[in-house]
Amino acid sequence: MKLLKSTIVATTLALSLGSFSASADICLGMACMYNRMTAAEGIDATIVQVNEAMKAVTNKSGDEVIIDNIKEALAMSKEINANDKLDRNRNRANDSLKKARSAVKEGDLAKATELLKEAESRFAGLKSMIDLTQEDRISQQTNLINRIIDKPDPNAGARK
Repeated sequence: MKLLKSTIVATTLALSLGSFSASADICLGMACMYNRMTAAEGIDATIVQVNEAMKAVTNKSGDEVIIDNIKEALAMSKEINANDKLDRNRNRANDSLKKARSAVKEGDLAKATELLKEAESRFAGLKSMIDLTQEDRISQQTNLINRIIDKPDPNAGARK
């Protein structure tokens, strides 16, 4: 009887794992929550949402509409991920959005408009941080990379 139970449990477990891993629609982990678009597309989508929030402020829409647009912009900004420098500056831009949301809750729409304009300019500035310049790439090369690509460079990885 004990052997029969173990066999049934093992078979059930094997079948459930086999059917679970076969479905391609299921996504595991944090990697599937975001990264549905490139960093540049994420920046553009975030700027569009910030502009929608500014339009809602100028049209004197309700506070809930403005706050919802700001929340959508914050959600879109999570798609922006390319490197650490970009991420730090994205967080600074997000701080402007959060302050704008607080200003809307307090009823100060003029301050919210200023903060939204600041956030828009910060997000627009992120585009220049996506690609490394050629000088940055050369300074980050190591001798191992140069050996792999069979291009010896005595200056690669050297400190200035």
